[in-house]
Amino acid sequence: MNRFSWYEAKSVEDALEQVNSTLSNELYEPTQKAAVFKSGGIDVFDWVKEGLLKPQKIVNIRNIPGLDKITSDRKKGLRIGCNVTLAEIASNPEIKSQYLALHQAVNHAATPQLRNVSTLGGNIAQRNRCWYFRSADHDCFRKGGDRCFARHSQTGENENHAILDNGSCVSVHASSIATALMAFNASVVIANAEGKQKTVPMDDFFVSAGEDIAMENILQAKEIITEIVLPPPSKNTKSSYIKQVARESYDWSLADVAVVMEVSGNTCKSASIVLGAAAPVPYRSVEAQQAIENKAINSENAMAAAKAAMAKARPLSKNDYKVPLFISTIKQTILEIS
Repeated sequence: MNRFSWYEAKSVEDALEQVNSTLSNELYEPTQKAAVFKSGGIDVFDWVKEGLLKPQKIVNIRNIPGLDKITSDRKKGLRIGCNVTLAEIASNPEIKSQYLALHQAVNHAATPQLRNVSTLGGNIAQRNRCWYFRSADHDCFRKGGDRCFARHSQTGENENHAILDNGSCVSVHASSIATALMAFNASVVIANAEGKQKTVPMDDFFVSAGEDIAMENILQAKEIITEIVLPPPSKNTKSSYIKQVARESYDWSLADVAVVMEVSGNTCKSASIVLGAAAPVPYRSVEAQQAIENKAINSENAMAAAKAAMAKARPLSKNDYKVPLFISTIKQTILEIS
């Protein structure tokens, strides 16, 4: 690793000021960053150790007071600070009872050891999981190169990659928790260096490769996530989450699905269906939602919704197995609601 300085931020304003004070007009290498934020640090230090990120300064925001709180209001919903660990979310009884799909997603994320360290803000802001993107030896489209190594029909290792919205980049987003949060129509609260805050729906937080190949979310260099807000569920809201992995003990997702429904008896009145590991960003399937809304929640209608979700799938040379896997998982997740 290159040498860097370490700073313990005392407040959000203090952290953002450190970024401002370090930034200069000098031109850095594509991998060079003047300063980066670190909370749990799992993903940041992966990048630093691999030589993909070379910060001059690491600003530790893990101990900023107030960012590690979970608060709930019957009218305003649930607010989770960016420094709340995944283990704290998993053990929260209100989240389990009111936001079951989120509870299930967190419990299937990483290992118990990592959940004790990983924070919610860092989890949704982590970089995509593509071995070419995370290799210092491969200059892919996302790193300013001229090709997608995973897409190559003969040599590309793409068995874990995207089957939807997979144009210029076929990587998949690493956060399965973001799948559940988006299904609950969560919003991201972002603070900037001018002392202002903005609240952005999670559907608008992530940036598709077609919009900007260099960006994965809307965060700028002088911005920080402070909390995630989930609207209050109605008394008729039900949810479910299922994750498919190669190894049950711990592995990255091959396919994960979060479904949140407002039901009346056994009829779906409204649906929110989001897929993880299907696209470069968490993918809301409007087609699946429309196929199940105002229908009975049964095997036939669940299968119709699942097939509608995969109508636009474009599998690569080694991941066509994902289409039937998603169809099965979407159907099963919907049926869990009933």
